Amino acid sequence: MAATEQGARPSVGVVLEGGGFRGMYTSGVIDVWMERGLTADATVGVSAGATFGCNFKSRQIGRARRYNKKYCADPRYASLRNWIFKGDLFSRDFAYGELPWKLDVFDSATFAADPMRFTVVATDINAGCAVYHDLGPGDVGDIEWIRASASIPMVSHPVQLEGRELLDGGIADSIPVAWMLEQGYDRTVVVLTQPEGYRKEPNSLMPLLRIWLRRYPKLIELLADRHVRYNETLDAIARLEREGAVFVVRPSESVKMPMMVRDPEILEHAYQVGVADARKTFDSLLDYLS
Repeated sequence: MAATEQGARPSVGVVLEGGGFRGMYTSGVIDVWMERGLTADATVGVSAGATFGCNFKSRQIGRARRYNKKYCADPRYASLRNWIFKGDLFSRDFAYGELPWKLDVFDSATFAADPMRFTVVATDINAGCAVYHDLGPGDVGDIEWIRASASIPMVSHPVQLEGRELLDGGIADSIPVAWMLEQGYDRTVVVLTQPEGYRKEPNSLMPLLRIWLRRYPKLIELLADRHVRYNETLDAIARLEREGAVFVVRPSESVKMPMMVRDPEILEHAYQVGVADARKTFDSLLDYLS
């Protein structure tokens, strides 16, 4: 970890796990942090951790809660129709176009001006590896990287950026705590979206995925052993937490979600669990950060 000058504030890196609409939990956590004036030197977000977590840098309290509850039942946002006719469950044109630039505007100016480093994780489906990309001006190009980080196999087209074909970052690195530790910040805070004791099981859809994604053998390899790598990461986080090397905020109860949610109250419940857990752990977090 990087050393700090005596009396200087320790540098802080934050890791935001994904998990689809379980990211509403994360939104509740970071909204409490923002309300109480807490920020970070760097944040890395994966999938929903990127789509919802970017509001941490743009300082938009309540934005993810607001637009997800308003548009979750809107077929323009996410629907089987989108997938059948355009190949993406979550609409590129609406969810990543009209919504952030017209309907619930993403504050790109504040995002660009805020000194926080914000990194998203995507998976290169040809190379079979994680790609860590720092966002900059909060423009359309950055939103495309966020979309790549959250593009789920089978229900999303690969996103083509910088000569790569990209999908969901959680395939290659679901919880990039090791990457964040390598960056050399003094304190590392991890926000998980599964409760304590959770273990990921093998993907029951692997036979179908092997057929559907047969053009990408390295992607299939990643998907096949993802549960093993995920559980190993959880074990590493638990060890680091015991040693005081990281601070972990995790759901006090399950916030499991289907891929599509039509009832805004289900989203609200996950959000409120995040709010409650952030408030409950806040004093301990400040002690760790000091």
